[in-house]
Amino acid sequence: MNLAAPLAELAVDLSPPDGFATSYLVPMRTASPCAEPDASLTRSDEVSDERAARALAIADSLRKRRRDPEAAPGPELADAQASLERRIRAHLARGTVRVTLTDNRYTMISVRRQGRAPGRERHYDVRLHHMFADADPVITRALARYVGENDRDASRILGTFIDDNTERVRGRARRTPMQVVVTAGQHHDLRSIFDELNERYFDNQIDAAITWGPRTGQPRRRNSIKMGSYSVEDRLIRIHRALDRAFVPRFVVAWIVFHEMLHQVHDIKVKNGRREFHSRAFLADEARFEQYHEARAWERAHLDELLTY
Repeated sequence: MNLAAPLAELAVDLSPPDGFATSYLVPMRTASPCAEPDASLTRSDEVSDERAARALAIADSLRKRRRDPEAAPGPELADAQASLERRIRAHLARGTVRVTLTDNRYTMISVRRQGRAPGRERHYDVRLHHMFADADPVITRALARYVGENDRDASRILGTFIDDNTERVRGRARRTPMQVVVTAGQHHDLRSIFDELNERYFDNQIDAAITWGPRTGQPRRRNSIKMGSYSVEDRLIRIHRALDRAFVPRFVVAWIVFHEMLHQVHDIKVKNGRREFHSRAFLADEARFEQYHEARAWERAHLDELLTY
């Protein structure tokens, strides 16, 4: 939703540094042509087969859960989630972790952070693509550093891991952007808002990721601000952090999110040689938002405060 200048790109950079490469030198074993099979190699093959079977079982459990969201996770999925929780928690200084594995094609990592107030135990609600189920200790440590500290170096490690495992993302024939998505703000949680709107207005048919935009520097008075944006190619909604402030009501944030979700429903048409982003049908649909008039009135009354960020 444009009040606005274009929104800057997501702050978390997942691409590896220029020229980054890691070489692994593996010493080759020597053996005579008639030597007995190496037992360690046999065990390695068995482990690989077990991991492949477990990965298939987890993927199957996720497909069943997608068909029936109320269904309990299969034993392989439940065990994988519990294992990741233990391994991530081992690298955290404090706090509890809940891991949910997904087969989302667009959001590989989503973190909801709770309990930042003094004296309250921190809790991290983490949604991960199932490619992380068998992640090694280097990756689980990077997950812990990203989850607990939003560590930039950790995000680079995770980005490289995701790039190396793109074949495990469902629908890989399509363009699959890899995003580290942060939905929890200081005052508003975008994931809960998106999920509520998706169920209430869209019958859970909106397939998109959502994230807060990047943080800015010192507060300043702007001439315009873009409260939200929707990337058609990435299926990614970005919400400006100016809305993540105590004085902004939740229903106003929900209105902006609802507006951006509608862009997945309404195609951009060309009218008189110009692209029409908000057709009459789009605006009529937007007015279905329950607190539409209240949200617009609040925005007009607080525009100056919103522009100072």
